[in-house]
Amino acid sequence: MQLLVAAVGQRMPNWVTEAWTGYTRRMPPSLEVSLREISLAKRSKNADTKRLTSIESEAMLAAMPARARVIALDVRGQSWSTAKLALRLEQWMGEGRDVGFMIGGPEGIDAKVMQKADDRWSLGPLTLPHPLVRVVLAEQLYRAWTITQNHPYHRA
Repeated sequence: MQLLVAAVGQRMPNWVTEAWTGYTRRMPPSLEVSLREISLAKRSKNADTKRLTSIESEAMLAAMPARARVIALDVRGQSWSTAKLALRLEQWMGEGRDVGFMIGGPEGIDAKVMQKADDRWSLGPLTLPHPLVRVVLAEQLYRAWTITQNHPYHRA
């Protein structure tokens, strides 16, 4: 089973890349986490941001593996505890389907693409910078996996 993260934006600061790599390399080979960076569409003073968001969103959706469960990260989505994420991860592993997570750009994810997602997940009501969302997602996926394995990393 593969966990794929499609995220708008490239050239992240070193701390983001180091944190992402630090968490994802701890995952077992049977639960590989990969990242597909989607180019941020060029914004200008008079840019049509709806159109640019649509282009970015379609590119994220196209990056998803065939027949994957698609999870859109969205502040208006459902809030999951880490324990609930661990339960979902166990369910997903049981299904054997790949799971893809979409992290939108500055304007989020286009509404038409959002409707195609199987789930909408909110990391909480705070507005988080997109690079930090990558790190939080990687850490939570690792933490959820450790819960499923009774690993001591998660001490709730």
